[in-house]
Amino acid sequence: MLGAEMPLAMQGTAGRSIVLESPDAFGFHALQGAGPEEAEAFRRLMQPVPGEEPTVDFLTHTAMDALVASDEIKRVAGRFSDTATYPRDPFSVKLRLVSELIAAGAPTRVYYVGLGGFDTHAAQAGRHDRLLEQTGAGLDAFVRDLSQKGLLDRVLVITFSEFGRRVAENASAGTDHGAAAPMFLIGGAVKPGIHGTHPSLADLDQGDLKFQTDFRAVYATVLDRWMGVASQGILGGHFTAVDVIKARSAG
Repeated sequence: MLGAEMPLAMQGTAGRSIVLESPDAFGFHALQGAGPEEAEAFRRLMQPVPGEEPTVDFLTHTAMDALVASDEIKRVAGRFSDTATYPRDPFSVKLRLVSELIAAGAPTRVYYVGLGGFDTHAAQAGRHDRLLEQTGAGLDAFVRDLSQKGLLDRVLVITFSEFGRRVAENASAGTDHGAAAPMFLIGGAVKPGIHGTHPSLADLDQGDLKFQTDFRAVYATVLDRWMGVASQGILGGHFTAVDVIKARSAG
């Protein structure tokens, strides 16, 4: 995850994800200036818990994992920086780092890059246009970069939003939360075109677009057909796959 905090989409009951805003800011920093109360709290934290992995071992292993990951990320960052031209905004810079990590053979299977500011309840015109332009320019540079490196067939890009927008403008020259939003899938394995039925502006549900495809069906498709992971246990049910990913050739 490249950003300031861990999103819910990357949290689970097992495993740990790494969150960083930049390679330079990612590392282990010892607590300095701790007073007696902090020292006592840390001492209690180090006490083993009966029946569980000793906390000190858990923290030691976690710290060592973070140190190894930090060194590796700093080592590969910038190594492939001359292969493509990216915009200079933070969103594009993070995409560039993802491309470098993939090209370097990092074992990470899922990267998450966020772009905020789409919650446009007021003064949407202009701001929303700039956000879409930023999204498109960053993704265009990312895809071109992967293509030049011969990696596009190995990568599947998915865009999604935490919320849709309503159709009608509100009294503050913005739009409020809606019930539907588009998802874009990009990659060499993606079947091009519009998948599913395009929602109608003439057939709304109390002012909202009627969604045509359950987003969990898209996730199920990616889990089952791209990542090779059984989706039913993760999503809590069966969802019919969307015919959006090409069949992989044998071998």
